[in-house]
Amino acid sequence: MVGKLVEKVVIIDGYVDTPAGLGVPPYLDVFPRYVAGAVWSVNPSAQVLYFTVDYVRAHFSEVMKICNESDLVVFIAGVIVPGKYLGGEPIKEEELTLWPQLMRKPIKVLGGPVARFGLGGVGGEIATPPEYFSKYFDLVVPGDIEVVVHDLVREGLRVDYVDPHRLRESYREIREFAIKGARIVTQHPNYGKNLICEIETYRGCPRYITGGCSFCIEPLWGCVKFRDVEDVVEEIRALYEWGVRCFRIGRQPDLYAYWAKDTGVEEFPKPRPEVIERLFRGIRNVAPELETLHIDNVNPGTVYHHPREAREITKIIIKYHTPGDVAAFGIESADPRVVRLNNLKVMPDEALEAIRIICEVGSVRGWNGLPELLPGVNFVCGLIGETKETYYLNYIFLKKVLELGYLIRRVNIRQVLVLPCTRMASVGTSIIRRHWNYFQSFKRKVRKEIDLPMLRKVVPKGTVLKRAFTEAHYGGGTYARQVGTYPLLIWCPMRLELGKYMDFLVVDHGFRSVVAVPYPLDVNSAPLKVLKLIPGMTEDKVRKIMRMRPFKSVSELSEVVGELAKYFTVKN
Repeated sequence: MVGKLVEKVVIIDGYVDTPAGLGVPPYLDVFPRYVAGAVWSVNPSAQVLYFTVDYVRAHFSEVMKICNESDLVVFIAGVIVPGKYLGGEPIKEEELTLWPQLMRKPIKVLGGPVARFGLGGVGGEIATPPEYFSKYFDLVVPGDIEVVVHDLVREGLRVDYVDPHRLRESYREIREFAIKGARIVTQHPNYGKNLICEIETYRGCPRYITGGCSFCIEPLWGCVKFRDVEDVVEEIRALYEWGVRCFRIGRQPDLYAYWAKDTGVEEFPKPRPEVIERLFRGIRNVAPELETLHIDNVNPGTVYHHPREAREITKIIIKYHTPGDVAAFGIESADPRVVRLNNLKVMPDEALEAIRIICEVGSVRGWNGLPELLPGVNFVCGLIGETKETYYLNYIFLKKVLELGYLIRRVNIRQVLVLPCTRMASVGTSIIRRHWNYFQSFKRKVRKEIDLPMLRKVVPKGTVLKRAFTEAHYGGGTYARQVGTYPLLIWCPMRLELGKYMDFLVVDHGFRSVVAVPYPLDVNSAPLKVLKLIPGMTEDKVRKIMRMRPFKSVSELSEVVGELAKYFTVKN
């Protein structure tokens, strides 16, 4: 090594949300882990400190002091698929430009999707280009942040000696980074609570040979590069040994296409179920007491074109995963014209068949109260060729899903975030602005007429949702969620202790959430308003409970409320 010995490094996680990866708490994406591992692979004794953007906001002076005593500060950021988050708020543009100016001593590096594709806040906007941030950082890295940081640390922080555009040559190059960087999880605020780690299996979209979807960044990576099963399993082994118990195999555009045959030749390459089984069996072997094992993206076109293999893979996933899983389908539009003009994945009838195939296998209810594996449907509004009729066709498509009795876990409706590097850049936000009223009307109609009745089917009243984590107080009640992919939001009309796993009984439904009470519910302390929510409870029974409590046993309670006693416990 020539130059400065790097002894103290700070990673500021501004959070990432891309088509193939999520890093908003309780999720921890790959970038901070890989970067930490890159530093430790050069200097194993280096001090690497990890801070989330929310922690920086809450302890600003403290973190700025630490940064100014460090050799290197690495910012990770990049929201490409904007959403609403309960666990944290991604870094804002003003923070990403102000904070580096307050750091005088360290070398400041910006990496992640923001440095390659730009920064977006909400859908319906044009992203801020990466070049905008170059005057605030010593290095803006459009390449792979982990290999560039590795080069930078090895070169003693001599910025001119590294190529910020450098990409990893293969996954073998970062195998050591992924394993050594696993211990950074112990610094995450959700560690030991509800932390879930994103796991990468490959990069690039198999549909890159036709250009991919008009708005998406994944085809821009070019040729698909798969990660060896053994490397994925070894990273999970390391994370598990450092205490992680929840994993999502989510960082890829289509899990069913992992190591698919004829990738790079066929637009929808043939899946290889035996490889998927080797992956999931390996994970279970090294993480035998994991609590969550979920997936994310699945291309509905893969399911449609290869139904036999898709069914087999779905069965394999269910064999090894945990229930409540979601195969996120990027359908984007049910308007054939929009599908053609934007080179989307499936026509409406093909999407419907893909939903049927997954539901056929995955709709059986699991031990935690949710179906094993359901499709999730994504719609993107503001695409090329969109008209007023597009919104009608989208609604009719969802109505048909409901009428046919298929189950879908959730419907995501968002406006496209226009990235300068995609084909949507030629259109910008003109369609979005013109169709704003259509978008709002469509969203309201779907929430009321599709989401609500669908949610009532997916989690009927009386369903017990097991091991939900209490996350925040809101409106006199408590928000809780099970740990997993697209977790169902639970609102309990009681202020419960936060940071605790509990079981909940579903008593009512919102458009995208459920109202639930603790299960079993302590009959002696439950408020009157909560007792009234128990399915089958009458005003007469509530009055008797209030008059006769405290009860000494559930059997005593059963004499008053009969079979409803199964929902209660008695705490003296």
